[in-house]
Amino acid sequence: MTERVVRRRAAAVLLAVAVGLTAFAGCSGTDEEDPTAPGTTTAPAPRPTAGTPPRPPEEGACYALSFRQALAPTTTRKPTPCGGPHTSETYAVGTLDTVVDGHLLAVDSDRVQEQVADRCPDALAPFLGGDQADLRLSMIRPVWFTPSLAQSDRGADWYRCDVVVIAGDMELAEPDGSLQGALDEDEVRDRYAMCGTAAPDDEDFERVICAAEHSWRAIQVVPYEPGSYPGEETVRDRLTEPCENAGLDVADDPLDYEWGYEYPTEEQWEMGQTWGLCWAPD
Repeated sequence: MTERVVRRRAAAVLLAVAVGLTAFAGCSGTDEEDPTAPGTTTAPAPRPTAGTPPRPPEEGACYALSFRQALAPTTTRKPTPCGGPHTSETYAVGTLDTVVDGHLLAVDSDRVQEQVADRCPDALAPFLGGDQADLRLSMIRPVWFTPSLAQSDRGADWYRCDVVVIAGDMELAEPDGSLQGALDEDEVRDRYAMCGTAAPDDEDFERVICAAEHSWRAIQVVPYEPGSYPGEETVRDRLTEPCENAGLDVADDPLDYEWGYEYPTEEQWEMGQTWGLCWAPD
């Protein structure tokens, strides 16, 4: 009897979310254009000063933001034509609820910022189309902005949700046009899908869009049961069977293939990432 060795490699690594997943949507940091980006406080804000409030942003507007600017809580960038080079697109604009029990909260207070952190991600999926797995397997992410303290003092009470595509490490892609319905289109979904320059356990691994040069692809999302973090061993073991099967499904040779997975840390779990990813050579 002739036997063949089945070579199967599990890439067990921590899920690096800084450039592609939950942590990116936190919108922390400092806008390069705005040296007065606010901190966080729950102290009541002063009453708006007299004068006309600044005009709120408009849905459908596009902007040429750097990676760092996209992470900032406020922005001073002006819109740019969506038919030209741009890196972000405003897909939702809403009104902040800044009054609680008769007190006017600061625009940078935790309670106000949490409103936006809930609303913008919720509004992204209907804008993009596709399903939840399509979004999680893509490099498309939401970012959001609120008025500066000075703008808030003048009566500004808006929030702005933008969609961006992470092209690679600290780099945003420049879409050709609007991303509305992007995940309903096979070509666009594949272009902005999540790929890697190497296996996810390789020291040279970098998460990139699949339109860029790559050698591995994220191929399946594995959700966990809701609840508290079950521990690293449990979240890792949960991925073994589904990711091995997913790797087999896309393998050219069912007797000689590789597969990998990523799982969330406890901190990432608490930020809302309660799923793992399966990877395979592409």
